[in-house]
Amino acid sequence: MTYAEVIGDPIAHSKSPLIHRFWLEALGMTGDYRATRVHADGLADYFTARRDDPDWRGCNITIPHKIAALDHVADPGGVRESIGAINTVFRGEGGVLTGTNTDAGGFYAPLGEVDLADKPVVVIGAGGAARAILFALSRLSVGPVTLLNRSPLKGAALLARFGLKGQVLPLATPLPPAALLVNASPLGMAGQPPLTINLAPLPDDAIIYDIVYAPLETELLAAAEARGLATIDGLEMLIGQAAFAFEILFDAAPPRDRDDDLRALLTA
Repeated sequence: MTYAEVIGDPIAHSKSPLIHRFWLEALGMTGDYRATRVHADGLADYFTARRDDPDWRGCNITIPHKIAALDHVADPGGVRESIGAINTVFRGEGGVLTGTNTDAGGFYAPLGEVDLADKPVVVIGAGGAARAILFALSRLSVGPVTLLNRSPLKGAALLARFGLKGQVLPLATPLPPAALLVNASPLGMAGQPPLTINLAPLPDDAIIYDIVYAPLETELLAAAEARGLATIDGLEMLIGQAAFAFEILFDAAPPRDRDDDLRALLTA
């Protein structure tokens, strides 16, 4: 049976198998989607083994391999130069393993009707997901970006990479006013340190977007809702990026008209 999978470390929390299996069943397709734990020192061996597996359609990639995986696959689309991280690998022409990134599109989808042009944004984190998010924000022509990160040099390099004007501040720094706050880090995820932020400096029309989906209602989102701020939870980006990946991996469009049923499954 053909299959795809999601790899990462840790991986037990991943909801990707539920999503892709739901779509496979809804479409009446034969196939499977699995979760496989891959340690950092086993990444090369993983891709070597999958190259020789005729049933393997490809994989999605989560923490902490989104950047390192670039060293093990082809990159004809120039993702290394544009985003600098991948989250999907598939068999390209001639059976070559090819990397791409669907995170940027998944992040953008729930913001499609929001006008962020020239408006200030705060982003927390500077990892693989943050790269895709900063790439998407650069296409939205946002105003100054404040990046909260442990490494100022790394953060400054990312802002420069995507042509974004702004500043890099330590995580504990009070928030500046912003139209959008994005948690692009694993902080607040089950098994990770909490993310506790005072949202008081944000205006009443600010949007809080947390890409963490385990738990679905993070401390950040709960604080935002207590203030009456608009929120976007991690399932929005997760389902959005998965939809792009599903079409790549299984050569079929997922039934997005069943999103309500899918969310009910994921939150049961």
